Amino acid sequence: MAVVQGIREKVHLPLYDSVSVDKEEQLFDVEKSGTLKFFVNVQGKTKLQTNLQSASLLPHYNTFEARAMRVVISDLPPEFPDDDKKDLATTDDLDVEDDNGNDFDPTTGAIAAPGATSIVTATVETTVDGLSRLYKELADSDDGEVDLDANDPDVTLNDSSGNEITGNQVGGQNIEDIITDAGGTITLTRDDLDDMNDSLKAKAIPKEQTDPNNGSGTIIGKLVYNTVTSLFVGEKVMISMPTWFFPAGAGPYSETGKFTTHGEPSPTATFRFAEPIYIDKQQNFRVEIEVPDSDVLKDIQKIYGPLNIWVVLDGYMTRDVQ
Repeated sequence: MAVVQGIREKVHLPLYDSVSVDKEEQLFDVEKSGTLKFFVNVQGKTKLQTNLQSASLLPHYNTFEARAMRVVISDLPPEFPDDDKKDLATTDDLDVEDDNGNDFDPTTGAIAAPGATSIVTATVETTVDGLSRLYKELADSDDGEVDLDANDPDVTLNDSSGNEITGNQVGGQNIEDIITDAGGTITLTRDDLDDMNDSLKAKAIPKEQTDPNNGSGTIIGKLVYNTVTSLFVGEKVMISMPTWFFPAGAGPYSETGKFTTHGEPSPTATFRFAEPIYIDKQQNFRVEIEVPDSDVLKDIQKIYGPLNIWVVLDGYMTRDVQ
């Protein structure tokens, strides 16, 4: 359709862009620096992720009048990788005992004599997803412990010298089954799971995602209170404040403490500029969210998806009439 010469229209048309982390991936896979950039990389994104067509530029010869800015962070349950060929969480030298605290003999699978020097120990090795399930079982347990059977697929039994005995047979029966039938279990505490998590190093689960819906210490809080958000127009800083200064004014909201949102879900419950900020035609602009602290950055980069962080510039677009 042809452009009507000499006539332009002003419409309420917010601009938005996002950084998205897919399920089973980490924020580090998307952005390896300490700064998340918005309105810069827009190619290959869906309409859910951005409505910008060109990087850092308005469409055609449009101009934009920014009246408000908001940061929206999704509150979705994380999904962890379940690849058992790499990135395994491990802890070893765990006790294998029955309900009465008895140890087991590594050669027969029978209960060991009191004071025996050769007893069965265990190594637990699981995927990131398996570790997340153990954390959930721990949170749901009454005693703050998780019990695994001696024949659990994630358990490897060893003798006192560290030699693997899982798969050994006694009288035609696997020794791990003999020990399980006798009540042999491996008890894992929070410290054990934390040790396993530490063994994952860069693939470790952030503590906020080991129990994401506990009502405190959520990922949203981690991002909001540890980052600085800045708006640049033509390489000039128009505003730069901690991210808590830019409430979302969108998304789920609850006072039950089961989940968190960054601001009441009302369009008016967000930051509005005292005076509009104008973006001229063909003028570069971008928003950056920076993590100033290096230790916090390492934690934030471990966040698992699905995760979306949107930046919205709310205001009026002036464009040609067609």
